[in-house]
Amino acid sequence: MAMAADRRLAHPTAEAPWVRRLLIAIGLAFLALFLVLPLYAVFAEALRQGLGGYWSSLQMPEAQSSIRLTLTVAAIAVPLNVVFGICAAWAIAKFEFRGKAFLITLIDLPFSVSPVISGLVYVLLFGAGSFLGPWLKSYGIEVLFAVPGLVLATIFVTFPFVARELIPLMQDQGTGDEEAALSLGASGWQTFRRVTLPNIRWGLFYGVLLCNARAMGEFGAVAVVSGKIRGQTTTMPLQVEMLYNEYNATAAFALASLLALLALVTLVLKTVLEWRYGDELAATRNH
Repeated sequence: MAMAADRRLAHPTAEAPWVRRLLIAIGLAFLALFLVLPLYAVFAEALRQGLGGYWSSLQMPEAQSSIRLTLTVAAIAVPLNVVFGICAAWAIAKFEFRGKAFLITLIDLPFSVSPVISGLVYVLLFGAGSFLGPWLKSYGIEVLFAVPGLVLATIFVTFPFVARELIPLMQDQGTGDEEAALSLGASGWQTFRRVTLPNIRWGLFYGVLLCNARAMGEFGAVAVVSGKIRGQTTTMPLQVEMLYNEYNATAAFALASLLALLALVTLVLKTVLEWRYGDELAATRNH
């Protein structure tokens, strides 16, 4: 007994083999039930009518429109969030100013606010009963039930991703490299392009990856501001819901399979990044 106690003290995390096998079995069963089976169901239903039916479902004009709109919204929202994320992270990590803690809190706000609420905020700001909505409409600018509203809602729910990846990374790196570059005569832009940006490139790519996945899969906020105008303001998640409600399961699951493939690709890229640049990416989570 004394020897067993000594072994437990030497290896406090060691467990009996049957305990390890049980924990692994529970983990695998959980993944199979809540991840593998749903993915299998999505692809099985999407391919129920064969590859021909699957391809035909994706070639439907409304499906094509939803794919183009989803890519368009992501192509606008993600770069804007990259610019905001870099600027916010640089300001927070490299400078001391009054209100820094409040700015960090505002960046985290979309994590604590329901996407539906954020959509309703834009309805209040740009709806028919607001001041901005009719004024913009008088100049021919439609926000609600149009692409600008979808972009605004997507930006709101996704803008923390890039910033929250870069802030702790930049804080961990400090300001020594930038100060050295400036002391050697580099301009502010040269310092950012040749020093700061290379130092944060993998954390930035990681944040862009997560931001893009959320932008293309967002449902709640865009559902409120889109009006769900068929073929005009329906993104892929909205189109999946509409098709499923119309009992067109094959077409609905065909589009859903594209979103699932996006999630899988994101997961693979995320895993590769963590495997190859684990130390640098781990620094983004030390804050």
